[in-house]
Amino acid sequence: MRKLEVDEMDRLSVEEFREADKFPYTVILDNIRSLNNIGSFFRTADALKAEKIILGGYTQQPPHREITRSALGAELSVAWEKAEDVTVAIAGLQKKGYKVLAVEQAEGSTLLEKYDFIVGGSYAFVFGNEVEGVSDQVMAIVDGCIEIPQFGTKHSFNVSVSAGIVLWEFVKKNIT
Repeated sequence: MRKLEVDEMDRLSVEEFREADKFPYTVILDNIRSLNNIGSFFRTADALKAEKIILGGYTQQPPHREITRSALGAELSVAWEKAEDVTVAIAGLQKKGYKVLAVEQAEGSTLLEKYDFIVGGSYAFVFGNEVEGVSDQVMAIVDGCIEIPQFGTKHSFNVSVSAGIVLWEFVKKNIT
């Protein structure tokens, strides 16, 4: 077996990516503090063709050397916008028909593998601060909450790892 060279992978150019159809979801970052995590979100959003990323609260925005270091240029392909108030951004998406789901451990959450995504439905996934999680103000207005099952001794995944798990599960159900 041989690993593929980059030029054999038939990847989209930045321009082609921007014009390509995306999966019907948006990523919302609620006060993410780590620039490396922000860059990882961009890279995952590129790999899984997100519509856009909303950088909420004090989440930093490109251009920034530390974001680029982990995004590897994905901050140039993935659409993004800054939202000082995450609740306003969520309300706007809800008005457009998006179902907004927090990714959090909470009362009444649905385990990820049991969540019944509507194929072709528009979703927004909210990922919270690395220490505090999704803010209480945001939890009060989301349409639901999904939780990733865990079986070890730690109480959480790294937030950007959580994104990879959740977004792949969503995309997987929309590839038909």
